[in-house]
Amino acid sequence: QVQLEESGGGWVQAGGSLRLSCAASARTFTPYNMGWFSQAPGKEREFVAAITWSGSSTVLSDSVKGRFTISRDNAKRIMSLEMNSLKPEDTAVYYCAAGRQPISLSWWGDYWGQGTQVTVSS
Repeated sequence: QVQLEESGGGWVQAGGSLRLSCAASARTFTPYNMGWFSQAPGKEREFVAAITWSGSSTVLSDSVKGRFTISRDNAKRIMSLEMNSLKPEDTAVYYCAAGRQPISLSWWGDYWGQGTQVTVSS
């Protein structure tokens, strides 16, 4: 069974930065593409970013391009999301996901973490 656990969420003022991490169990990390999604209160879960299993290719939504960076360290079994120039509209629960489908803007994960809250105040 795939196990994913997010960390690093919190509160930050607009313009600030946060780094989210997703730790994965050893049997599941390397073969999977991985990504991040956000879900604001009352809204559907939305794609944020994804990265291939090798880390050689990434896709980011237009709303975060130029501000967020996705990366992974397969040796440590950790995927990260560096979030800079945060805006109040970035406030959401952020979920880590893993899946075998090729990454794209419409990518969706097969396995999910529990989520971590990010709050950006104006």
